[in-house]
Amino acid sequence: MSGKSLLDGKRVLIVDDEPDVLVTLEELLKMCRVAKATDFKEAKKLLETQDFDIAILDIMGVDGYGLLELANKKNIPAVMLTAHAFTPDNLIRSIKEGAASYLPKEEMPRVAEFLEDVLRARKKGTSPWEPWQEKLPSSYFEKRFGAMWRASDKEFLEQFRESVKAKRKAKEKSA
Repeated sequence: MSGKSLLDGKRVLIVDDEPDVLVTLEELLKMCRVAKATDFKEAKKLLETQDFDIAILDIMGVDGYGLLELANKKNIPAVMLTAHAFTPDNLIRSIKEGAASYLPKEEMPRVAEFLEDVLRARKKGTSPWEPWQEKLPSSYFEKRFGAMWRASDKEFLEQFRESVKAKRKAKEKSA
């Protein structure tokens, strides 16, 4: 094993209105070429004028969902990062609007793992949400949101879980 990361040399856009979060993420992603923005306007300009392999978008304070829409248009996988918007509704919205992952800020020390999972899944044509579900199992969300958290959109979450499984099975059959 060479120890080489999938992130080595990757171009990453990080958007957050908290400068200390930007500094921390840049430090955690030393192996990447990082561009940072502290607001929507600055991030929009970067998305429109540069190419990125992946983006990390704060939800609150920078219109993360507006930036997610722009990233999707450019086929840039986006990880939604949040502290204040860490809710079942925002998790579901992130999935529905095409985010590749949803990461609570308390998990920032593991950000490289999550980004590698997204890039690996993209390369393999599998769902980036499968490894995410393993890293942040239902019990994690039950502790944060309460035992009934899935009731907010039970039908969608069941369909989502089944689609992740189906995508994995289809990929296994084709291999």
